[in-house]
Amino acid sequence: MNNVEKKAFTVLQQNKVAIFVVAFNAESHIESTLKRIPKWVIDELEEIFIIDDKSTDKTIEVVNSIKWSFEKTPLNIFCTPNNQGYGGNQKIGYTYAVSKNFDIVVLVHGDGQYAPESIPEILAQYLEGYDAVYGSRFMPKSSALKGGMPFYKWIGNIILTSAQNKLLGSKMSEMHSGFRSYRISSLAQVPFQFNMKNFTFDADIIVQFHIAKFKIKEVSIPTYYGDEICYVNGFSYAWGCVKTFIKYRLMQYEIFYDPKFDIRINRSHPYSSKAVYSSLHTYISNSYFDKKKRILNISYGENIFATQSLGKQYDITYIGQYRSYNSNTVLQVDLNKPWKKQKELDNFDSVFALDVIEHINNPEVCIKEIFDAMNTGGKLYASTGNIGFFTIRIMLLFGFFNYSRRGILDLTHTRLMTVNSFKRLLDYGGFEVEKVVGFGPPLDNLKNYNILLKFFNKILSYFAHKYPSLFAFHFLLICKRKDNFQDVVNITTKAPSVENESIS
Repeated sequence: MNNVEKKAFTVLQQNKVAIFVVAFNAESHIESTLKRIPKWVIDELEEIFIIDDKSTDKTIEVVNSIKWSFEKTPLNIFCTPNNQGYGGNQKIGYTYAVSKNFDIVVLVHGDGQYAPESIPEILAQYLEGYDAVYGSRFMPKSSALKGGMPFYKWIGNIILTSAQNKLLGSKMSEMHSGFRSYRISSLAQVPFQFNMKNFTFDADIIVQFHIAKFKIKEVSIPTYYGDEICYVNGFSYAWGCVKTFIKYRLMQYEIFYDPKFDIRINRSHPYSSKAVYSSLHTYISNSYFDKKKRILNISYGENIFATQSLGKQYDITYIGQYRSYNSNTVLQVDLNKPWKKQKELDNFDSVFALDVIEHINNPEVCIKEIFDAMNTGGKLYASTGNIGFFTIRIMLLFGFFNYSRRGILDLTHTRLMTVNSFKRLLDYGGFEVEKVVGFGPPLDNLKNYNILLKFFNKILSYFAHKYPSLFAFHFLLICKRKDNFQDVVNITTKAPSVENESIS
């Protein structure tokens, strides 16, 4: 054995490795493909399983007739009830691999286009701790042409891979090789079940591994083009790949949501601070508050950043829907129920309800509780995302309404507000809106924040302050608690202002 084979052998001995063969109308190649797998690799495998995608030829019969000694390794063939597509076939195979508790799965095409002889090169890389290992026909670029790849496919592959690398921020030599392998512990952490059922599945899973920050390794493989039938529509496939990567990019900007790209290895939903240029928390941190006044900070998530930034010189009481942020500081209160039945909270001069109301099932009840907890003339600082933001208006015009993990259309929001509807809610709750402060989209938080984005940030921030109803991504209402209506009634009717005179 050479050095690569020794490494591959070690991987096989230390891990439960399975080979997964996708097959559709592969009767002419399936037997030769299987026999090209090195015999010493087969002997150390946990299983070889084939998923026939409802072939119309004799693929199953050919496999069942193979005269092969499998003293150590079983060869299993399964057939889908109906055609699932290339991606659908992979979904089934990877789900099976996860359920069988394999450690590594190697994907092989039944038509033999990708050299099974290269499996040792693939497996050897797992000693380096990679999460996925792909075979590349473009290492170097000229090798694919020398192997018989048609020129139009060669140039198309280069252009498409380059565009995908640009959108993803990666440096892969080839995005379109079907010779792939995965560490099962990593594969199980991505929602590949949501991926496309067609050939775009391969693009989807690359994006998923990139988001999860899993390590992908490419190894050089030979290129084979024989008499196999290609079922890929080149233009449709290319457009599908581009759409996948554009969706990923839009999701990074929090203006689009797709569950297949919602990959959080830690499923907690941390609150992202808005302490950036011209933001809500920066505004609050730079505001003046009377140190003699009592302040109530209400949080729905795990955040108390805004008023924490004011320092310890203020008399601040923290309440929240959850205690997990800081159990010694935050009093747990179910914001969806009347507070008075839970905690005695009253006589506050200022209340912060920053990004809270949109999470409450019944905001009207929450506003009433805030009103009852405040002194007359006290100040309420309430903020929320603006569903009237101009980009959302444009999206609605074209029939799009996409939730996201954060931002205006956060998946956890139960009530969406415009500036006017939030004003009306607070007015009915007994508050007089004194000031509206609009904030632009949080471009500062983008990974690739540059001079151009900084310029747009200043422009959008200006318009957000000037015309918050249309250009504010996020807005703050500063309100004054008016006299309690019942108090006004009592004061008014306490005694006649003019004594009645008898009329003769």
